[in-house]
Amino acid sequence: MKVIQEKLPASQVGLEIEVPADVTQKAYDETVRKLARTVNLPGFRKGKVPKQILIQRLGSNRIKASVLEDLIDDSLKAAIAQENIEALGNFQLKSSFDDLISAYKPGEAFTFKAAVDVPATVTLNSYKGLSFKAEKSEYDPADLDEFLTQKQRELATLVPVEDRAAQMGDVAIADYEGRYVNDAGEEEADIIPGTQAEDFSLDLEEGKFIPGFVDGFVGMKPEETKKFTVTFPDDYGNEEMAGKQVSFTVTLKELKSRELPELDDEFASEATNEEFETLAAWQESLEAQLKENAEISTKNSVRRYLLEQLAANNSAELPEVSVNEEITAVLTQQMMEFSRMGIDVNRIFTKDMIPKLRETARPEAEQRLSNSLILTEIAKVEKIEIDTDKFNERLEEAKAELQEGFDEERLQEAIKEELTIEATLDWLAEQSEIEFVPAGTLEAEEAEAADEEE
Repeated sequence: MKVIQEKLPASQVGLEIEVPADVTQKAYDETVRKLARTVNLPGFRKGKVPKQILIQRLGSNRIKASVLEDLIDDSLKAAIAQENIEALGNFQLKSSFDDLISAYKPGEAFTFKAAVDVPATVTLNSYKGLSFKAEKSEYDPADLDEFLTQKQRELATLVPVEDRAAQMGDVAIADYEGRYVNDAGEEEADIIPGTQAEDFSLDLEEGKFIPGFVDGFVGMKPEETKKFTVTFPDDYGNEEMAGKQVSFTVTLKELKSRELPELDDEFASEATNEEFETLAAWQESLEAQLKENAEISTKNSVRRYLLEQLAANNSAELPEVSVNEEITAVLTQQMMEFSRMGIDVNRIFTKDMIPKLRETARPEAEQRLSNSLILTEIAKVEKIEIDTDKFNERLEEAKAELQEGFDEERLQEAIKEELTIEATLDWLAEQSEIEFVPAGTLEAEEAEAADEEE
């Protein structure tokens, strides 16, 4: 069989395949015999239809179409094996099927074109000695104090307040309703959908609800009704309300203050469901956790900006079949996250929405796949190996979380790939020149740059 290969974009190989004359004749004869055995024609017993009658009744093109369905598939498989091509997924027929039917003649050589996905081609240009900035997170004792204060607030006793006005830190129970303010500065008659509530519990704290709303309650006394106007942020989630002035009518029905528990051993025991008997032991554990979180945040920042450098200096041609698999993985991960949050995924991942969701997920899937392929190739070149103890530990953890019936071989491969990528990232970080800046610095610069582009 004559096969001409052509390298195509997107990690594909084009094939021009010439099927020998004897093969085209044999395929035709076999198809006609099969049809004669299976087709029911009036006036003939099944399997007893003469060849010429069969061709006449079914039509030449229908028979040739049946021949080509098997002939193309069989010839392509034979060509892939003959040329030692590592094909992924199904092939794409590049020739028009109608044109092939017209061109096909039993007993004559037959040529068609197809394309197959092949494993990604990774081009490594530069990955050692990369220079970039990353954010360094530091442990701040104030974070520990803030955490404990928040826990005190969660376990606080709410005490009714009757002898003073509302102030920051209180809890307000109120009714409210909102109306748009028109260009003349007048309040419109209709209540805005979604801006009306009764017995609404509101923590009077900075950053709650929208700017200015909490401030409107400060100074109010129980049973008092008041109006105030706030302006919704330009980037508010509801585009119809973004940037609009809204007049709120609020009635403060109850006011409560928080009576915080003492920061002592009893509080530590209650807050941790008796995991810690003393406040000192709990504080020590929290401090260790916060320090570990800071280290993890720093490592994640290094990896993020390291991956950006790798993507800028190296490349991978991605086969479409692999991209589609990665898109499915991205959407599956999103579904699991939504499900954990209590969101009904069936309302989001509808049949009509799936194509749009897949297209939206494509950039993330392509970047994830490209990063993985580049790192895997670097690991091969640099002979980076994983830690056996870490592999066994990760495997046992995964087995404990999974139900029975999982494919252990696939699980081991997935863990090995995961650990190889982690080890390669750590190795690359050691080879790089990293300038650390305070946490939040780079993200603020990126946000500012994005605003300027808009």
